[in-house]
Amino acid sequence: MQTWRGTEDAPPGWGRCVVTIGVFDGVHRGHQLLVGRAVERAKALGVPCVVLTFDPHPSEVLRPGSHPAVLTSAATKAERLAALGVDVVCTLPFTLELSALTAEEFAQQVLVDGLHAQVVLVGSNFRYGNRAAGDGQVLTEAGARLGFEVEVAALHGEGKRTWSSTYIRERVEVGDVEAAREALGQEHRVDGVVVTGDQRGRDLGYPTANLEPVRWSAIPADGVYAGRLLLDGNALTAAISIGTNPTFGGVGRRVEAYVLDFSGDLYGQQVALTFTAFLRATLAFDGVEPLVAQMARDVQRTRELVDPIG
Repeated sequence: MQTWRGTEDAPPGWGRCVVTIGVFDGVHRGHQLLVGRAVERAKALGVPCVVLTFDPHPSEVLRPGSHPAVLTSAATKAERLAALGVDVVCTLPFTLELSALTAEEFAQQVLVDGLHAQVVLVGSNFRYGNRAAGDGQVLTEAGARLGFEVEVAALHGEGKRTWSSTYIRERVEVGDVEAAREALGQEHRVDGVVVTGDQRGRDLGYPTANLEPVRWSAIPADGVYAGRLLLDGNALTAAISIGTNPTFGGVGRRVEAYVLDFSGDLYGQQVALTFTAFLRATLAFDGVEPLVAQMARDVQRTRELVDPIG
């Protein structure tokens, strides 16, 4: 799969394509259906499938300081889109200049001149152009004038709940990683690098990998979770703690993982944590002994809930 930074990265002689547009944070089950339909249309037409997305999140440019928590890093998003059969991920740098384009200008400059779109697929909640004046109907009318077909897809979900990135962020924020998994179609994941922590876990018999997450990552609520640490293609069972270590009077919020049955050195490694189940809230224990006893129970429960697949 190719990755482009802007439409100017399109190779010489680039022809027609099928395009689907969105932020696609999380690449959740609703996204998967839309992207899958785009891939299907592209194969039927014998042209490439392009996902057009944006960076940074539009809200951060329009309202600085309002960037939402991110469910997937750029690399993980691209990886998930590639697995769905996408040929190109084109990331448009979102700027004030881009936001000022009218709906008609966006369709002409980006979809026609930049990507040579033959078919464009969007969700029914899609908005674009200056002041979000464009929607699926406006895009359909623009396509009729400019020479591309538009397909507007209904939103999907289960029961009365629509799958959306906003809903998943809400579930992650309160620690409901099970509901997040249902909407994502896979476990919530946080990418980052392992950095030096307090090194207190080693003295307690439970050495932990202290994760420095990718900027804006959606971090679950404080608590202890069963999950996995992903390293070099291996998924290692891990008990994950998020919080301030109140037993020791901690202040800074930490994301730490005790990897079961592992003795290697993880410092400096690019890893990811995935969250299978919430085990318990963060507690302040009356000393080290009750803390260690609880950690042993957490590890046992993690072993029971997580099937090692590494």
